[in-house]
Amino acid sequence: MMHLRAALVCVAAAICGALTALAPATPAPAEHAVLLDIDGAIGPPIADYIAHELEAARSSDARLIILRMNTPGGLDTSMRKIISAILASPVPVATYVAPNGARAASAGTYIAYASAIAAMAPGTNIGAATPVQFGGSPLFPSDQKSQKDQKDQSETKSAESSDPETRKIINDAVAYIRSLAALNGRNPDWAVEAVRSAASLPATEALSLHVIDVIADDVPDLLRKIDGREVTVGGKPQRLTTAGLEVETRPPNWQTELLMLVTNPNVAFILMLIGVYGLIFEFFNPGAVAPGLIGAISLLVAFYALAFMPINYAGAALVLLGVALMLAEVHIGAFGALGVGGIAAFVIGAVMMFPAQVPGFTLSGGVIAATALGSAALLLLALAAVLRRRRPVVTGHEALIGAEGETVSWQGSEGRVRVKGEIWLARSDAALAAGSRVRIVGRDGLVLRVEGVRSA
Repeated sequence: MMHLRAALVCVAAAICGALTALAPATPAPAEHAVLLDIDGAIGPPIADYIAHELEAARSSDARLIILRMNTPGGLDTSMRKIISAILASPVPVATYVAPNGARAASAGTYIAYASAIAAMAPGTNIGAATPVQFGGSPLFPSDQKSQKDQKDQSETKSAESSDPETRKIINDAVAYIRSLAALNGRNPDWAVEAVRSAASLPATEALSLHVIDVIADDVPDLLRKIDGREVTVGGKPQRLTTAGLEVETRPPNWQTELLMLVTNPNVAFILMLIGVYGLIFEFFNPGAVAPGLIGAISLLVAFYALAFMPINYAGAALVLLGVALMLAEVHIGAFGALGVGGIAAFVIGAVMMFPAQVPGFTLSGGVIAATALGSAALLLLALAAVLRRRRPVVTGHEALIGAEGETVSWQGSEGRVRVKGEIWLARSDAALAAGSRVRIVGRDGLVLRVEGVRSA
């Protein structure tokens, strides 16, 4: 019995082996590189997109993640979120500043230093990593010094050292980028200079100073040149095998694209104005519904976007004050003084609202001009409508009051008068003579109340 059972087990195993051999083999997933694009200012939508894709790459068969970057900089919180995701990724990350003419300024420099591989295309530049205060003032304005200031460098440093807040944030940024440089063995001295003096380098100089690892013409060229390099990923050495890898591009989804559009300062500013004007129109025309609905939605979306931006609240207040002054001009009629003041406040506030020193979050001059002209046009249209309402009435009961006429016949306190070619019954408190001039001061039904007009 035991021998029979063992024989059956052997036969079953042989049959399973034969079926497995005859079954079609499941192809193993192809090794590939993932390409992610950072194009524009680095804000919360971009940070979420990069962090999500880096997390997704953990469970895929990706051998390399390439961040193709062209950025003027961005927000510190978003930059640090991307860097944290890069450092936590078990898949090596290569930051590639491309295409030709691209830049990795400000936050882009920190991201490049945090990556296992830092590469640039010809004709690109990197640097200008000086942090900027929330209000828009440079924390370390060495890049804005005049020649005279550069000669008095020691005096400038002394003045800077007197500001504890500035010194604290600059020292924090210096320590941060030095730690990133130490992780991947890059030039820490130039990194400090990029933070303190906003220094920038073209690709060739960046390679010679060991700020980057390679200059590549395109992504396939990058994969060939970094093949076989040893990098540090998660604190452990790892050799790259990138030659011939397929490149899978993963663009942002539509939600990220929409959030990137909304958090554009120009779009957020226009949405804010649409919201304000829509609610104002609904307030003065109750029941219109559509302007109020569109205005409320636009204003809420604008508030969401502005919450992530380094805006100057004094500038935002001036914009709203300008709109209020233009509305006051329509209702009060200050002979243009309030209107001109409102347009001036609007333009000044728009210029102040988004600090020019914050890279990637400045307001376009064209948008300022277009919105100012549009607001002025709305003001003129509103004034024209008000003036049309205030024109003298030429028909009806109101047109008779104040008009002058002539008595046709009169007896005692009553008689007949001719006004605007018509004969009317009239009364007066004073006796009048036929043919005298009268002015209408009131009306009781079909009887006019008149008073005499003395001749000049």
